[in-house]
Amino acid sequence: MEASNAVHVSQPGLVVVDVAAADDETAFAFHTALAARWATTFVERTTRDPGQPGVRLRCYLDLRQPVNGTGGVGGS
Repeated sequence: MEASNAVHVSQPGLVVVDVAAADDETAFAFHTALAARWATTFVERTTRDPGQPGVRLRCYLDLRQPVNGTGGVGGS
């Protein structure tokens, strides 16, 4: 997994989330749960560390932007 960059957490409310999961489905389900509540980056794939079990996924959250009931950013 690449190192976090200062811009990723340059302001209060910005979060880098690194997920370790048994499989792709679990990692994407967790990301979906996060995205239902906060503005997150889009993720397309997981990564695997050679010789290690499971998968990894990185996403970025902006806790300052609440998500409305339709999955979009903004108020309801």
